[in-house]
Amino acid sequence: MHNQNIDSIKSLFQSRLSTLEHLLKSAQTHFCDDESFLQKRIAADMFPFGTQIAFTCNQPRNFAFWCDGKPMDNLDPDVTSVAQAYEHIANTNELLLSVKVEDTKLAEMTRIYDQSFYIDLSGSAYVNEFLIPNFYFHLVTAYDILRMVGVPIGKRDYMMHLVPLIRGGKA
Repeated sequence: MHNQNIDSIKSLFQSRLSTLEHLLKSAQTHFCDDESFLQKRIAADMFPFGTQIAFTCNQPRNFAFWCDGKPMDNLDPDVTSVAQAYEHIANTNELLLSVKVEDTKLAEMTRIYDQSFYIDLSGSAYVNEFLIPNFYFHLVTAYDILRMVGVPIGKRDYMMHLVPLIRGGKA
């Protein structure tokens, strides 16, 4: 990303969380409030739609925690209601709004822990090589699950962040 700063990262996460919320509303409308779509998955060894919501939210959540000097704190992956899914998105947006840190944070080193390994990355690499790719992976997977189960969505629904820029006629 060129001219990347904390505010542009926050903006990216916020606009794509709006897309996630739009996709959730589309599914809710399509299934007439039958929440069983939360358990749909692409393949048996992949997580269901509800978990994809939590995992999508985890990336901006952990960005906000990192900005605040706090450890990662992932959401419970078992999303069992649409209300819970909306709450995850709303709470994640609230966390992003609370981010107040200088752009120099992107130069700081950070360590990502897993059960048996860790990796040290600059803040910029943490955002660009870990958070954002994971964020898009789970957002796209959520979109793909909804397409697979027949929710009438398309690329425009996925690219909601560009809709305000659409103009009519020729350039």
